[in-house]
Amino acid sequence: MSALRLWGAATLLAASPAAAQVSPERLSADVKTLASDSFEGRAPGTPGETKTIAWLIAQFKAMKAQPGGPNGSWTQPVPLVHTRMGAGTVRAGDTALVQGRDVYLSTVRGVDRVAIANAPMVFVGYGVTAPERGWDDFKGLDLKGKVAVFLVNDPDFEAAAGDDAKGKFGDRRMTYYGRWTYKYEEAARRGAVGALIVHDTAGAGYGWNTVTAPAGENYDIVRKDPESRVMLQGWLEGGAATRLFAASGLDLAALRKAARRSDFRPVALKQAFTTDLPVKHDTAVSQNVLAKLPGTKHADEVVMFGAHWDAYGIGAPDAQGRTIRPGANDDGLGVAGVLELARNFAKAPRTDRSLVFALWSGEERGLLGSETYAVNPVYPAAKTVANLTLDILQTAGPAKDVMLVGAGQNSLEDMLGDAAKAQDRVVTPEALPERGLFYRADHFSVARRGVPTLLLMAISGAPDLVEGGRTAGQAWLDGYMKCYHQTCDAWGADWDLRGAAQDVDLFKTIGTKLANSRLWPEWRDGSEFKSVRAESASERK
Repeated sequence: MSALRLWGAATLLAASPAAAQVSPERLSADVKTLASDSFEGRAPGTPGETKTIAWLIAQFKAMKAQPGGPNGSWTQPVPLVHTRMGAGTVRAGDTALVQGRDVYLSTVRGVDRVAIANAPMVFVGYGVTAPERGWDDFKGLDLKGKVAVFLVNDPDFEAAAGDDAKGKFGDRRMTYYGRWTYKYEEAARRGAVGALIVHDTAGAGYGWNTVTAPAGENYDIVRKDPESRVMLQGWLEGGAATRLFAASGLDLAALRKAARRSDFRPVALKQAFTTDLPVKHDTAVSQNVLAKLPGTKHADEVVMFGAHWDAYGIGAPDAQGRTIRPGANDDGLGVAGVLELARNFAKAPRTDRSLVFALWSGEERGLLGSETYAVNPVYPAAKTVANLTLDILQTAGPAKDVMLVGAGQNSLEDMLGDAAKAQDRVVTPEALPERGLFYRADHFSVARRGVPTLLLMAISGAPDLVEGGRTAGQAWLDGYMKCYHQTCDAWGADWDLRGAAQDVDLFKTIGTKLANSRLWPEWRDGSEFKSVRAESASERK
């Protein structure tokens, strides 16, 4: 039996009664501030960031936390390339593609124009190379100078019994091979000039309006080798893709099925891809905010709490004329949760291990702030006990359960189960594993370096609400997804944050136990991160 299991619900009950210690009112007040118009949607590299960083540091100073960044600072620099793609020509053969309607394009390269003339287009199925799973969609294809067209998600996402792909990638549970980031990376590795992903809401986990929300804007880390990123990246709207394939005499629905076979081979389209689009670009230095409460006995060992402060800034007007995308829940509420955790811990006796509170930049642009930290850690991954991340909490009141993202990854979920039991709640595995949420939040940057992680993300399924059950929970989830990354992700006076406060309390309970013990959470057998953690085992005693 794991050492973590020996720590039972009775101990947890004493540490975390069912009534929330975290203040729903304080959560609401913090979100109301962060999501206000004066913060301009908290986009990196903007005046909204400047105001956000100053406000966050002021909160940590008020609670008498210490600077947790490099060299005793409150912040860690996140150098970014910032691009904005303008209007211009986009064509597949003789077919004009309308940006935002038929196709969505951007670049992370610091170039003045993206000009592609008559590049061959080739359908590469799911675009997966996974030798350990006996899967290769490319079959030696040279993509140099071509535009690769991918399906979203994994080869077994829609697989039926008898398909070669069935069960090879976790069935409905998305792996990293299913993420758009992997597909763009693979296209770049193979020399493609462009990469387009065919959008479908089920496979992506979000609608077309979420795809187009950045309005041609993008960010990336400043890289020594910018060619490691594809020149042009984007999405084809599902209906437009079907018509485009049909113009080449191809049946996209049939090709979807063919891509689930191990003998699938890439298929060339008759149309060549042409585009000539202006790009505005600059470099900006954004900031992660880091605070700490030093431990009394094992200060070099760290329990980390995280959320991302950035949202989508100012964009095109919506139907009501609103331009600011305030990111109230995503992730203003997560930030408020981390601040409340810090306030609670700051009022309590110091823990044996150090507590670090990380508020990341650039999550919405590809986990850029947390990735910058993971590449240049202030606290070594080997001595980071765990990372506990908050990214979207439900705002509909108390729930009978808490959603677990990435079930089966590590032993922290045992602690979550015990903490939930102490609140008279249960753990429910994510209902939408095909969304790949485990690979879409900032905890993933440190998980890749072996740090055990736990993520609370309310869009992982409908909560079982105390009032109205899962039916009411589904209504909340459906309503929120309409505002995901949109101008309507705004603070509401009608929010009921009692359930969110209980979720934050779960992390307080787990964090307290980890910080006052010699426990080292472990990755499960079969997790892709177990071997990474094992490499640094000698550094933990």
